[in-house]
Amino acid sequence: MQNQQGYYLEDLHEGMEASFAKTVTEADIVLFAGISGDTNPVHINEEAALNSVFEGRIAHGMLTASFISAVLGTKLPGPGAIYLSQSLRFKAPVRIGDTVTAIVRVKEIITKKKRVVLETSCQVLGKDVLEGEATVMVSSKEA
Repeated sequence: MQNQQGYYLEDLHEGMEASFAKTVTEADIVLFAGISGDTNPVHINEEAALNSVFEGRIAHGMLTASFISAVLGTKLPGPGAIYLSQSLRFKAPVRIGDTVTAIVRVKEIITKKKRVVLETSCQVLGKDVLEGEATVMVSSKEA
């Protein structure tokens, strides 16, 4: 893998995997609320969140999902990859102080279309909190 170009299509194979880990902070949640406009009290108001089904504040689901984008854009396939689609299934809440590990694994390579299908997940302490599938476009060495 080069600095300005991630993996080329020809360099990928099924089963390749990469990850990114980040501990979610109070600042992450507040900044994400400001950037996204999602000021749902379950994210930013402890008192209101205590009365929710989660019994306390939780991180935005899309904040958690954004860690998948970090893997795709920087590691696998890396710089130059174009994010085309993403399915998401949220399985458990993420809280302030949780370390989320986003994991991406190559599932299928569609050579003719220069597409790669990847299994995606986020885990906290080895437990899936999010799972899904992404499709990206990847450059070919022949292009």
